[in-house]
Amino acid sequence: MYNILQSAHSGWAYLLVLVLFIATVNAVIGFFTKREFGNRDFSLALIGLIVTHIQLLIGIILYLTPQNLARWEGFEMSNSATRLLIIEHPLMMIIAVALLTIGYSKSKKKIVSRGKFKMLSIFYTLAFLVILSRLPWSQWL
Repeated sequence: MYNILQSAHSGWAYLLVLVLFIATVNAVIGFFTKREFGNRDFSLALIGLIVTHIQLLIGIILYLTPQNLARWEGFEMSNSATRLLIIEHPLMMIIAVALLTIGYSKSKKKIVSRGKFKMLSIFYTLAFLVILSRLPWSQWL
């Protein structure tokens, strides 16, 4: 079960980075080109949000498995690799999902297209950078 969850979490991460990159670039381009916010833009933002929430759920379940909880035993803050997996990665991913959710929610409340793109651009870019900063790259690639 643990290996299946770990594979799903790792595999879904590739999809997440791709989808979130596309949604973020779309929002930034939409903001700077001052185009109208359409169904495609809404769908890209929503898909980015959904994929990220699914990844968070898989991650939380994986985090709470007995095999993963065993990592806490003998954990020392000086070990940067273990600290990344136990504390930094989960905390920053929760923050990233919160940023995405706030940005998506704020963009829906805006009436003008430029305001929608602005909210998505700011929050999706911040979330994307947070995600990239705390990925366990040595294990992921």
